[in-house]
Amino acid sequence: MNYVYILKCEDETLYTGWTNDLEKRFKAHKEGKGAKYTRGRGPLELVYFEEYEEKSLALKREYEIKKMKRADKLKLIEKKK
Repeated sequence: MNYVYILKCEDETLYTGWTNDLEKRFKAHKEGKGAKYTRGRGPLELVYFEEYEEKSLALKREYEIKKMKRADKLKLIEKKK
């Protein structure tokens, strides 16, 4: 399975990423071994994710979410709750 996810950082910024192992990737982020952006911005909270069978679809969706304005990302997160 492939995942697109959004993390909320301690400074209230949002990070969007892709992985094929959500649990392992989130753990890496928390340990400071994930993306450069999330290092030093913890604690981190996984606030949103979507599942995709195909990697290409997950990457396309990641790109779409990264292009969104913050307000639209927050709406997306709220809808999932």
